[in-house]
Amino acid sequence: MKNSYTKNQAYKLQAGSKFIGKWHKKPYRIIRILGSGATGTVYLAETDVGQVALKVGEDNMAITSEVNVLKHFSKVQGQILGPSLLDVDDLVTPQGTFPFYAMEYLKGKNLIEYTKNRGSEWIGIIVIQLLGDLDRLHREGWVFGDLKPDNLLVVGPPPRVRWLDVGGTTLLGRSIKEYTEFYDRGYWGLGTRKAEPSYDLFAVAMILINCAYPKRFDKQGDKPLQQLKQKIESHQELIPYRLPLMKALQGKYKEAAEMKRDILEAVSNRSSYKHVSKKKVNKKVKQKKKKSSYFIEFFLLFSFLLLAYILYLFGQMM
Repeated sequence: MKNSYTKNQAYKLQAGSKFIGKWHKKPYRIIRILGSGATGTVYLAETDVGQVALKVGEDNMAITSEVNVLKHFSKVQGQILGPSLLDVDDLVTPQGTFPFYAMEYLKGKNLIEYTKNRGSEWIGIIVIQLLGDLDRLHREGWVFGDLKPDNLLVVGPPPRVRWLDVGGTTLLGRSIKEYTEFYDRGYWGLGTRKAEPSYDLFAVAMILINCAYPKRFDKQGDKPLQQLKQKIESHQELIPYRLPLMKALQGKYKEAAEMKRDILEAVSNRSSYKHVSKKKVNKKVKQKKKKSSYFIEFFLLFSFLLLAYILYLFGQMM
C-alpha cells in the first residue's frame, strides 16, 4: 500500500477537543495533528501525566497489529526501538467508535533537518545507529517496511535516532504492508516488496541520498540504478559512501550488520581523509610562513649591505 499523508480519515479530531477512553476512562485533550498515514492519524495530546502521541485509526485489525509490534519492541534487548506504549482504548463519537493507542511523545528533530543543522558528518553516525537498530529488529523476525526520514527522529543529547510510526512493520517473508515510493525498491524496479532485511537496507540507502537531496526526485527513464549512481557521484557528501550505497541499492547485503560495518569504515576513512587534508593544509601554511620568513631575512640583509656600500662610497668621496 502506497503511504499517503492526504488520506481522508472518516473522523478527525479538532485542536482543543477532549474525550475520555471508553474502557480505561483516561482523559485526553487534543493539541494538534502530528501526521497522517494509511492506518490512521497521529495527534499530540495532553493527559494527566503529560503529553503523549495518540494514534486514532479506523481498522481495528491494523491498530491491533501496531500495538502488538510496539509490545514486541519493548521486549527486544538493547536500545528501545520504538516509542513506549502507554494505553490502548476506544474513542466513542457520534460517527462511530474508533480504536486508538497512546504512546510516548518523542521530542526531537527530523533526520534531514538535524543533519542539515549539525553538518554532513553526522549523516553517517546517525545511519550507523539506525543500522544497529534494524539488525536487532531483523533478528527478531520483523522488517520495518515504511522506513523514511518522516518516521525517524533524532532525540538527545546525546544524539539518538528513534522510530516514530510502526504502521509498516511486517513479519519476515510476507508482503510489505505500507511503503512510500521514493524509498521503495519496487518503485525503482530494483527488487520485490517481500519483507526481508535487504528491503529495509535499500530504504536506508535512499535516506542517505535524501539527506543530500532534501527535495527528492522522481525516477527518470528505464535505467533507475544508473540514475541513482549518477546522483551519488554528483554530490560531495555521498561520495565517501558510494560503495555501501550501491551495494544496498542492488540488494547485495543480507544483513544490516554488513552494511553497518561498511558505513563505519566509510565514516572512518572520511574522518582520516579530512584529518590528513587538514595536516596538509597546515603544512602548506607553515611552509609559506617559513618562505616568507626567509624572504624578510634576505631583504633585511640585502638592505644592510646596500646601506653599508653607500656609506663606503660616500666616505671615499669625502
